[in-house]
Amino acid sequence: MKGLIYKDISIFFKDIDKKQILLVIGVIVLLMVNTGVYAGLFASVMLAMAVGMQNIMSFASDEKASWKKYQLTMPINAVSAVASKYISVICTLAVSIVGSMILNLFPTIAFQSFNAVVWGASAAASLVIPLLWAGICLPLTYWFGFRSAQTMGLLAVIPMFYFIKYFEDGVGFSAMANSMFSYVVVAGIAAIVLFAFSMIISIMGYSRKK
Repeated sequence: MKGLIYKDISIFFKDIDKKQILLVIGVIVLLMVNTGVYAGLFASVMLAMAVGMQNIMSFASDEKASWKKYQLTMPINAVSAVASKYISVICTLAVSIVGSMILNLFPTIAFQSFNAVVWGASAAASLVIPLLWAGICLPLTYWFGFRSAQTMGLLAVIPMFYFIKYFEDGVGFSAMANSMFSYVVVAGIAAIVLFAFSMIISIMGYSRKK
């Protein structure tokens, strides 16, 4: 199973386009101009979304290469095959959390203002969002194929942008950070439960097509 985890993580990093990195830098600068000290939080949410999408996109390569035909010849069971995917998602959370710290560091230095609530909410978002993304999309991949998971992933972007827009035009950035932080524990528990339940559903889907 270690080899499968290594394969998925390698594909994750290999598929990252340098143009995406330049785009992220441009977005950070734009956010700092428009949102000030809260730029790190918004950027962290966007990075977490990107990590979630990147995980699902990297898994698409298995389907394109008909990887399962080769995987079935390996001495591993359905649990190990599916669990390797979920473990690789957990490993990529390091990218999300480290990226969140760096993204929050820029506006903190630029505006000489440290906001613990913003940092905490950013860290929570960087962990919860990729877990939720994988928890929803991976079962769809195993049951209905990558296309359905890709469609659901794109639809999941919509409420995220409405969420940011609501706080930007409505109750304000400060209320956003404090409101988000108050739900961190609930969101974290929900993400973990969904992630675990999702793996069970994925194992059933994998075994069904075996």
